[in-house]
Amino acid sequence: MNKLLTNESITTSWSFCTTNEHGWETMLTACESAKISIDLEQYIFVTDDIGKRFIDVCTRKASEGVKVRFLWDAAGSFSFFGSSIVEELKQKNIELVFFKTLFPNFLTFHNYKSWYFRNHKRTLVIDNKIGFTGSICFSLKMKNWRDTIVRLQGPVVQDMSLEFQRTWSLALGKENIFHKKSKSVIDKKEFEYVTNYPFPRKHQLSKEIIQKLKSAKSEVFITTPYFIPTRHLSRVLRATAKRGVRVEIIVPEWSDYPVVDLCSRSFFTKMLRSGIKTYLYQGKMMHTKTMIIDKDWSTIGTLNLDSVSLLYNFEANIISTNTDFREELKKQFDNDLIYTKEVTLKEWEDRYWLEKFSSLFLRFLRDFL
Repeated sequence: MNKLLTNESITTSWSFCTTNEHGWETMLTACESAKISIDLEQYIFVTDDIGKRFIDVCTRKASEGVKVRFLWDAAGSFSFFGSSIVEELKQKNIELVFFKTLFPNFLTFHNYKSWYFRNHKRTLVIDNKIGFTGSICFSLKMKNWRDTIVRLQGPVVQDMSLEFQRTWSLALGKENIFHKKSKSVIDKKEFEYVTNYPFPRKHQLSKEIIQKLKSAKSEVFITTPYFIPTRHLSRVLRATAKRGVRVEIIVPEWSDYPVVDLCSRSFFTKMLRSGIKTYLYQGKMMHTKTMIIDKDWSTIGTLNLDSVSLLYNFEANIISTNTDFREELKKQFDNDLIYTKEVTLKEWEDRYWLEKFSSLFLRFLRDFL
């Protein structure tokens, strides 16, 4: 579905994809239309059939004079790092930069170059006019995962382009993140591209989410593949529900990281007792990262509600106050509920003792998951 928002001279349009397969095809179509530039920032990129298709399209566009830049995280796309493909792409006029190295160099270890801080953002910008973001990855094993990807056209794409350039420069060592001034508040626009950086006073996205939860009046709907909230976020979520706000969360019954799932379950008891409705998504992997608060605020992007994303990764989300955008995300949430099983407090407290013990034991690792 496509939507169009017009506000004086500002026009924003968007459409959603709800699987990686749909997202890949939509992205490839956009790349085929490129006349000036293709900028891809990705956490996981694998050279299987879909990865090769994307490289083939970009190679052809590069031969036509389109400027093509790939910015991949070295850990997430480890199969590429140090491979011969890197040089082959450069020979085809494709610029490729890896964010940090695959192996830590403890001799040069310090905060702003910490190996542990990974670039988890996923952005595709075409000609500075068309932008994509969401939970998408380039790997065939994720073909049928339940993901949410948004395609945007409008002023927010310029913000996405500028952020890509900023991270590109950071990866090349040409920019010191501490020299940049952070926004104190989110601009009052209907669409914003908001980032989370793992440095003091740079957690803009987390801060905005916490503020919105504290001021929520009626309802909160969350979908996240990995739920290991920080202590602060956990307290805020429970306090929000105790105020009478309707809070519902969808997480996978089992994700691609069972250890994370078990740790996540250690939070369920307090959540349920506070009145938070919790649902386990059954079937294919649920990888969507969205949040809806009240009738006029929603967000979609790369941020997981776990400590790694909230504290240590470079992340980015679209935040929107447009009600039509919010309604589409809410319809997706309602449809996903069909494939879930609600967790009740009684059955949760009566579950097998071994699962209780495993979850509580893994909770000690919450700051690293």
